[in-house]
Amino acid sequence: MDRNTVIAVVLSAIVLFASMFVRNKFFPPPPQQQTAVQTAQEQTTPPQTGGSALSRPEGLEEVQVETQEKTITITTDVARVVFTNRGGDVIDYELLDHKIGDKGIQMADNVSASNRAFSLSFGGADNGIENGLFFVEQPNPYTVQFYKPFSAKNQYGAESQFYLIKRYTFAPNDYMFKLDIAFESKGGMSALSFGDFAYTLRTSPQIGPPYNVKIDKYERRNFTSFTGQKKKRATVGAGKTSEYKDSYTWTGIGGKYFTLLVVPSNPQEMRTIKYSSAIEINDYANSQLMLQRAPITNAPVTDTYHIYVGPLTEKTLKTYDNAAENAWGLSALHLDESLNSTGALSWLETGLKWCMARINSVVPNWGLTIIILTVLIKLLTFPLTRKSSLASLKMQQIQPRVQELQAKYKDNPTKMNEELQNLYRTNGANPLSGCLPMLIQFPLLIAMYNLFNNYFEFRGSMFIPGWIPDLSVGDSLYVFPFQLPFLGEHLRLLPVIYVISQLFSGKLMSVGSPSSGANGTQMKMMMYGMPIFFFF
Repeated sequence: MDRNTVIAVVLSAIVLFASMFVRNKFFPPPPQQQTAVQTAQEQTTPPQTGGSALSRPEGLEEVQVETQEKTITITTDVARVVFTNRGGDVIDYELLDHKIGDKGIQMADNVSASNRAFSLSFGGADNGIENGLFFVEQPNPYTVQFYKPFSAKNQYGAESQFYLIKRYTFAPNDYMFKLDIAFESKGGMSALSFGDFAYTLRTSPQIGPPYNVKIDKYERRNFTSFTGQKKKRATVGAGKTSEYKDSYTWTGIGGKYFTLLVVPSNPQEMRTIKYSSAIEINDYANSQLMLQRAPITNAPVTDTYHIYVGPLTEKTLKTYDNAAENAWGLSALHLDESLNSTGALSWLETGLKWCMARINSVVPNWGLTIIILTVLIKLLTFPLTRKSSLASLKMQQIQPRVQELQAKYKDNPTKMNEELQNLYRTNGANPLSGCLPMLIQFPLLIAMYNLFNNYFEFRGSMFIPGWIPDLSVGDSLYVFPFQLPFLGEHLRLLPVIYVISQLFSGKLMSVGSPSSGANGTQMKMMMYGMPIFFFF
């Protein structure tokens, strides 16, 4: 590497690091900034998602209440769910086959007295959740039903009585359950309306696993809605809420590896969704949906919601595209649209996942699967690499003539470039041919980067004990008792191996390439500068 290239790489690195330092020091981005969703209108004040525990619309009263609070537990092959008859809500939702340590992933996080999972509020999302005690029945091990009588007055003062019923139904080996919300007349009820809505159904305040937004930069919470043809995704800033006004067939909250998705059976009756990241407990922001239902004009009525609470895996989510593969007879839901992908390169990710699955079925180690996949990709791109190497040899052969022209026309850059182009054309050479394999592989790198950051099968997958015990997190040889600038607190070996291998590969590929001039400097910047950039 010549002196000018070294200076260029060093200056580029200094500018990069200085800009990162200034940005983080003086212009720190707020956590979980909102991304683009056309219909989202972010409020400037924190939403009152919890509200008063007994806040109800005017004219709505309890007729009678249960006298004793109790909990009910339903355990399936995949989950353990704990209910309270206060509101008929969920206070604990543990995935049994996905763990952190010896405990399952908690999918009902940030639960409080005024905000529980699958709680109900009459009217809009700004009203507090129903917090009274419900009567409870459990007809079988996989079904629990809560019910309670209410009295309501319409705008003319006429009173009607009705039962509110919440029925949860589970299947033994399915991540999805069914929630029925029914309103049955107890005395002349024909409609239920409080302003623009009948009621609001909330999801869990937060889903697991817990994470620190300042440290776990690859973990996040996204709010997603699917219209039947395409998805829309947003991330709402902590302490804020956004509204989604478009129609949808399903909606939900997804993290890096787990998700909660709600599929209403009558989406035409659903109105504005509120996506909330309110901070209610400590400094840990919620990630909650509030689904507002249109006024009920013809009671009695039963609204059914199928709710998926489980891993973000293509294999599991696609079972709801075929009625024969799930317990509920659902089809064509396209829940796999909730998977994290690179958008335009999602087809490439799908192909890579298919290849990895085939390799892993023969070599059941995901670390070796990655290595084998990489070797196969290098073999597939070998013809391009070979062609590039041959072109580099041509450049080597004409290098004396190139240097001669550069010396002859050093005071006339335009003429020098014309003569060089003629020389390249005559000899069938291309000074940028060494970069061709890198440009071809770049889409693969982007797709693999996103895939490896989100591929569920890597979670907890052992590769090399003591060095890489979990492919879903960075390798670590040593943990420093302090933070290193740009490097964090871990001593990692894989980035060092990467840089050494790339510098060595770049050195081999540069044989015969021009070592001076603008083209030579550009090639050296790519070959030596990019590996150093990617190291950080």
